[in-house]
Amino acid sequence: MELTIPRDFRCPISLDLMKDPVTLSSGITYDRPNIEKWIEAGNFTCPLTNRVLRSLEPIPNHIIRKKIQDWCVENRSHGIERIPTPRVPVSSMEVSEILSKIDVACKKQDGAGCRDLVAKVKSLAKESERNKRCIVSNGIGNVLSEAFAAFSMAAFDENVSVLEEILSALVIMFPLDGEAKGFLGSASAVHCLIWFLSSGDLSRRRNAVLALKELVSSMEDQRKILNQLSEMEGAIEALLKLIKSPICSTSTKASLTIIYHMITSYGNEKQVGNKLVNLGIVPLLLEMLVDAERGMCEKALGVLDGIFDTEQGREMARKNALTMPVLVKKILRVSNMATEFSVSILWKLCKKEKKEDDGVLIEALQVGAFQKLLLLLQLGCVEKTKDRVSDLLKMLNPYRSKIECVDPIDHFKGLKRPF
Repeated sequence: MELTIPRDFRCPISLDLMKDPVTLSSGITYDRPNIEKWIEAGNFTCPLTNRVLRSLEPIPNHIIRKKIQDWCVENRSHGIERIPTPRVPVSSMEVSEILSKIDVACKKQDGAGCRDLVAKVKSLAKESERNKRCIVSNGIGNVLSEAFAAFSMAAFDENVSVLEEILSALVIMFPLDGEAKGFLGSASAVHCLIWFLSSGDLSRRRNAVLALKELVSSMEDQRKILNQLSEMEGAIEALLKLIKSPICSTSTKASLTIIYHMITSYGNEKQVGNKLVNLGIVPLLLEMLVDAERGMCEKALGVLDGIFDTEQGREMARKNALTMPVLVKKILRVSNMATEFSVSILWKLCKKEKKEDDGVLIEALQVGAFQKLLLLLQLGCVEKTKDRVSDLLKMLNPYRSKIECVDPIDHFKGLKRPF
């Protein structure tokens, strides 16, 4: 005989057995995930009674939950598993209290007290998405960013444990609003982030690069932060180390994003670009591109496109055997963005080659660039890329009769059309 779930144990919204029963001010009990979705959708009435809710904070119904658990145990023979006792989610009032205490501890420069409070709020945020949303909506980003800025104004070695705890909590609360970025973008805070970036601790380095990426991705004070990064000793080397010896793909992508902004949005791009070339970024990224996934590939190509605005960068690329095969292969195989960057790089390498040295053009033809570019033109692309493709075809055409190209059929095997 089929087991029937008692009516009082079913959620009025889903009609399923409740696992976390909560009661609204209307007196009706619902399963927490269902009623929270209802409220988050902008509804301020009880779904069953249609009464306006006096409070949007559901109250755990421990009596019903205990009855449901007992019923589950009694019907174990029917394959019913006992529902676990759910953790009570954090309330806005609790979050406000913790944030106020963090603010007080910060003003008193009580590092140990602040660290413990931040660890508590981080633990709550990790318990559930619901907790995290509640904490973020109560302004955690501003409070933590302000605290980080305040403690970074003293000697780093004195406050390293509290700064580390604040930063580790802050990165799980991204994205930040403008006010929070203002605190985190202060001179002392950025100096501390760069110091963490250059330290040996993997967790510090990862969190620091994610925070810096969050800052440079915003247009406000971007130049000031990029200026600090380029001028502080060891910062560029630390960013490159995250690519050379990756901690995780997230930190590597963040590092590439920061470097991209440094060589495309900063006033001293050529100097930074040349420094990166001297540190070996060109062969490093070309090797990465051989088997990089889409997101990594796009970022690496974007950085190379910026690097090749410098003569030193282009010269290094011409000397590397991977340059042409990798760039031509990425056209029409990864994404529109990767195709556009690859064409831009090819155009820079061919256009700015010395007239007496036609090695790049010949090598491009040998790896099938002409056929690939012609196909791209036929499939269609954005106007700027189209102009560069046309220009490249004109540059390559005079050498076609002299060069034995790769078999176009073999070269286009497995081609994916992204347009």
